[in-house]
Amino acid sequence: MTTGQSRREFLTTAAGVSFGVWIGTEAHAQNNPKSANEKLNFACIGVGGKGDSDSTDAGTYGNVVAICDVDERTLAKKGEQFPGAKKFADYRKMFDAMGKEIDGVTVSIPDHSHAPATAIALHMGKACYTQKPLAHSVYECRQLANLARKMKVATQMGNQGTADNTMRRNAYRVRAGNIGVVKEVHVWTNRPIWPQGLERSPEKPVPPNLDWDLWIGPAKMRPYGDNYHSFAWRGWWDFGTGALGDMACHDVNLPFMALDLRNPISVQATSSGHNHDSYPQSSKITYEFGPYKARPAVTMVWYDGGNLPVKELVPKELLPESGKVPESGSLIIGDKGVLYSPGDGGAGGHIVPALSTDVPEVEYPHSPGHWEEFVRAMRGGEPATANFPDYASQLAETILLGNLALWVEGEKVLWDAKNMRVKNGRDVQDKVAPIIRPHYRAGYHL
Repeated sequence: MTTGQSRREFLTTAAGVSFGVWIGTEAHAQNNPKSANEKLNFACIGVGGKGDSDSTDAGTYGNVVAICDVDERTLAKKGEQFPGAKKFADYRKMFDAMGKEIDGVTVSIPDHSHAPATAIALHMGKACYTQKPLAHSVYECRQLANLARKMKVATQMGNQGTADNTMRRNAYRVRAGNIGVVKEVHVWTNRPIWPQGLERSPEKPVPPNLDWDLWIGPAKMRPYGDNYHSFAWRGWWDFGTGALGDMACHDVNLPFMALDLRNPISVQATSSGHNHDSYPQSSKITYEFGPYKARPAVTMVWYDGGNLPVKELVPKELLPESGKVPESGSLIIGDKGVLYSPGDGGAGGHIVPALSTDVPEVEYPHSPGHWEEFVRAMRGGEPATANFPDYASQLAETILLGNLALWVEGEKVLWDAKNMRVKNGRDVQDKVAPIIRPHYRAGYHL
């Protein structure tokens, strides 16, 4: 329900759009797991871009009975792969029509629409696979986690590197103390690879194959133009989460798993500058985490848009011949060594100095595979590691707080995770309120 919207207003709006199944559906939740011999039925929301592979994966592990996309061309193309699937432009109508036939849902649409679509699935007791960074805001992440826990359904965020066993091994080497006490982490990416830090392009006619109103979804309406559909939406505050939201669920995954980097106590950002409409071309964000369990306080620095850590932080023997820091990677710096992982995802890590041969191999929970974990959970097995309540929501919250700091660039944002609010003065609180919890257009809710 939108901030400031009364229950009466909400029910009036909901009745007006006639999407009845998802109003008060918790009493009708269908969250009984299916046996190994029963075929799983999937509905796929967003079937272009990453949604193309996500829907293909769903078809590998079950029946795709419904596909939904606001682009008629994208929908028609995917329909050729799944000719028996019913087609929809509006996921709310899809749930109305297909709710009783669906076991699980994939959500692979722009970030600003993740939470409303996922929430309907969860309210209906459907297993839900939602692409990273789970949601568009901290509040939405928290609410999806609470709802998934309440409904007791299988969930997974689409950051497939969580299931990479070499990444897990690296994380558990840090947890085992192989590099000593960690107080410093650096993570960087070559993103953005789409336009950012720009003004809106002139209004253009909406392509006949695109339902622009449905694409806008819960966000504030704006005219159609260039740099939105179908990929560059990531660079706009209203729709995407910038370079940070695109890649940090992959690249921060290793230190997050290794060090439980949840609930930072402060976040501060600098950037190339932005207009509060388009994300900056580059940024540097510093997170401070207080002590957690056996881990002491630790600082993490995120870099994007060409920003890099100083090369002196990278062990000399691991730098390429050029002597330059690679365009993506991570460093976890301990008092006994450094875990350096070039590239994205944290899978190719090296510890320097090299450990002696008598150091025992660490034990860690092996993954059968990313989708295998999700399907196992749907069938009543153990939850996927990147499930919403225990992992994905907390990783996504940590990451999205970096954008909170970008909104008030230069200000050191003091964060109260328990109450989901900043501890700075009223001026900062008011500025970041819509970034913590966005307002939805009528017809969309959590």
